[in-house]
Amino acid sequence: MSSRAKALASRILQGADALATYADQLDEDQWATAIPVDGRSVGVVVHHVASVYPIEVQLAQTLASGNPITGVTWSGIADMNAQHAMDHADVGKAETVQLLRDNAAVAAAEVGRLSDAELDTAAPVSLNGDAPLTAQFFIEDHALRHSFHHLAKIRDALAS
Repeated sequence: MSSRAKALASRILQGADALATYADQLDEDQWATAIPVDGRSVGVVVHHVASVYPIEVQLAQTLASGNPITGVTWSGIADMNAQHAMDHADVGKAETVQLLRDNAAVAAAEVGRLSDAELDTAAPVSLNGDAPLTAQFFIEDHALRHSFHHLAKIRDALAS
């Protein structure tokens, strides 16, 4: 295992664990609280993070294999997130926290299998104006950052 891939995998698990641990201690009212600007409930956002790990890792693997990411747009992501919010409006806490832990473990294992050469491979990413991004950057900006980003938003929402 590449030491870089191992470090990335470890940080994915660190973020997921922080979000899961925080979410697990929330009461029902906190779980149902809408996040300002975003509008989705805390529970829906935690489920969102859990459910997109497979997509984020698949896209990173696409880059790692030297292929471009095409057809992925911010508007498409907004549509996907809106549909997810409607489909999972009443998501339960226990199963969501477990899904978060499970999907993060699979994502970390997949990322941990990448070589340094794969992490350094760059290809155009439609989401970023076809900028040639490395697989490592994509992992850091998506699968790794995602849980930390939403945990901060959730904490802010619940502190208000």
